[in-house]
Amino acid sequence: MVDGEAVDCVIVGGGPAGLTAAIYLARFRRRVMVVDAGASRAALIPESHNYPGFAGIAGPDLLIRLRHQAERYGAVLRHGRVAALERDGEVFQARLGDGADSGVVSARAALIATGIVDENPELPALLTLVKETLVRYCPICDAYEAMDRAIGVVGPVRRAVSKALFLRTWSPNITVLPLDDEPLSDQEARDAAAAGLAIAPGPIRDLAPEGDGIVAIAEDGSRIVLDVLYPAMGAQARSDLAMALGAHATDGGCLTADGKQQTSVPMLFAAGDVTTDLHQLSVATGHAAIAATAIHNALDRNFR
Repeated sequence: MVDGEAVDCVIVGGGPAGLTAAIYLARFRRRVMVVDAGASRAALIPESHNYPGFAGIAGPDLLIRLRHQAERYGAVLRHGRVAALERDGEVFQARLGDGADSGVVSARAALIATGIVDENPELPALLTLVKETLVRYCPICDAYEAMDRAIGVVGPVRRAVSKALFLRTWSPNITVLPLDDEPLSDQEARDAAAAGLAIAPGPIRDLAPEGDGIVAIAEDGSRIVLDVLYPAMGAQARSDLAMALGAHATDGGCLTADGKQQTSVPMLFAAGDVTTDLHQLSVATGHAAIAATAIHNALDRNFR
């Protein structure tokens, strides 16, 4: 039970951004609480090879390291969901959902580090493919590891072609798997042809694991064998808590923040994927360092 607990900063979200901010704030000798629902997108990373300092590290392992480091310096981590974030004068009130850690936490500052949720195609086998690490979401993160392999890009055809063109840097063997029958514009068709993209007859009926790879079933019954699959469906920012307080956001729901990661609501900060389209671990941790330092400087002095 945490009802009535008061901290300097409450952090909503326990991914790389939230935990990095907690490490910084704890080292600034601030009382900080992280409330984490356990839904970090980083937990889906089989192994990251572009996070500085690591030749390769799995997302879950990185999160464990960050949690241990935050707790070592005195940050308090709570598993649960923030059902509402409200403002009472100059104090934020974070109302936690039902459970062992339900209650209300008061804080002078709040940091939203809730990330995004990827949209997925409604294909029955997709969850199985995700569990078998055959589905990837971030070409910037891991397309290097798919070098010269057979890559499929599934989604609305225009969005899928755009992502396939980006992936073309790493492989000449890319197939677009449309989920609709919308025609491409003349320019889009020319770009796809010039890049050598294959476009399967759509809409795609289903996907299935096959050996060490994937088979996609096209509308005409043909089978396309692939090594790895990238959805091109977009994502939704988890920005509702901040927007309910009046924080500004882009049309896509990403929170807008200034150079110190402060939103349009005073003392409400945001970091990581919830604020940017460049969904990278290094970007999230950079945001967190900036936000945590700005929060520390904005709070009353904590001389000891």
